[in-house]
Amino acid sequence: MTRKLNAFCIAGTNSGTGKTTVTLGLLRALKRRGLKVAPFKCGPDYIDTAFHKAACGTPSRNLDTWMADEADVVRSVFSRGIDGTDCAVIEGVMGMFDGAKPGKLEGSTADVALKLNVPVLLVVNARGMAGSVAPTVKGYAGFNKKIKIIGVIANNVSSERHASILKDALSASRLPPLLGWIPRDESLKLPERHLGLVPSFENRKTQKWFDRLADICEKNIDIDKLLKSSLLSSQSPAVNSSFSPVHRFTGSPVRSLKIAIAFDDAFNFYYQDNFDALRDAGHELVFFSPLKDKHLPEGITALYLGGGFPEIFAKNLSGNKSMLKGIAKFANCGGNILAECGGFMYLSRSISSGCKKYEMAGLLPYEIRMEDKLHTLGYREIKLASDSFLGGKGTILRGHEFHWSSAKALSRNIIPAFMTRGAREKDWKPVGIRLKNMLASYMHFYFPSNSRIFL
Repeated sequence: MTRKLNAFCIAGTNSGTGKTTVTLGLLRALKRRGLKVAPFKCGPDYIDTAFHKAACGTPSRNLDTWMADEADVVRSVFSRGIDGTDCAVIEGVMGMFDGAKPGKLEGSTADVALKLNVPVLLVVNARGMAGSVAPTVKGYAGFNKKIKIIGVIANNVSSERHASILKDALSASRLPPLLGWIPRDESLKLPERHLGLVPSFENRKTQKWFDRLADICEKNIDIDKLLKSSLLSSQSPAVNSSFSPVHRFTGSPVRSLKIAIAFDDAFNFYYQDNFDALRDAGHELVFFSPLKDKHLPEGITALYLGGGFPEIFAKNLSGNKSMLKGIAKFANCGGNILAECGGFMYLSRSISSGCKKYEMAGLLPYEIRMEDKLHTLGYREIKLASDSFLGGKGTILRGHEFHWSSAKALSRNIIPAFMTRGAREKDWKPVGIRLKNMLASYMHFYFPSNSRIFL
């Protein structure tokens, strides 16, 4: 069944151009126009998606052509997200053509635009730039002719006169038009930590802040022209494809799990797609807070501790003794636990930051220390080192790893939970720990990358 759908991808010439600012402003502006908006984020990102939801009220999903290397998986995630909506807004990652490997589009914003056949709105940092905007845009517009750039948004523009110069430069060279501009304004910037923005729950931008961004977009961006240019053809696969679960699950699962998921200010790095995949596989999800709740939810058969910033809330996490005891009891009784990064830190002996040290669950023989430098960052292929509730030995799924902490092992008898390798690596190496029915590591998993996990 065909229907009308606006869809466009907001790409940047590089990181730091202002993609997120433009995305949030347009999400709020489109919502205020009465449109139901479906937000998406290219690449492995948890924080931008939370801001998307805060701006338009709709959960944001991730589109990544490396973690989900089959085109139909990306289309399935997109199809679910646009169901019942009027407009899809996809925020890109890094620069438009930055992918998992040099010279390859896999994992890039451009690849997502190609796979979904949606047009691109290019964001350019115009600070200190006038006529040079033309060759910059020409390079991006001509690099891959299959990608349609429908317009340009200039960020860090000093004045209306500056915007006029940029507009004329693009017009004179017969390039995609300047559809709008964002003024240079330090108050519009979002604070950053580690590898990205401070999460929305900490950086609680008020509704007035989102409305101000929307006001700027309404004033300086030709949204009507943008919508006209981004109306997908009725023949577009993105419009006509019907949703089919990423897991393509039929029948009953081997065992239906009741999975308790830690979700609060300390633990919130999760993909909406992971939740969708677990529900598609027949599992029940319940959410709880290691910060505020005193006990685990009743009747659970598995525990999922995702990433986040437990070091920021280490004092409160350490002080919630009844929760720590409850998790320890669940683990010692053979409960299934998957702990990703922040969850791995939480299950360890302690977390240290500066001169402060806080005791954690004490289930894993590690001491965690926050560092002042990045330890690792990148995509990961992850292979299960043994049979477990997550899947059979040798099962491979994909995800990513990034952390600023180091883990000091207090035992030599550690059984690795996984084997892993980066997107540019050939050799596998052991990571994490398998202890009882606990699987813990710094890995962040993308469940749609393999339809046979958790089954």
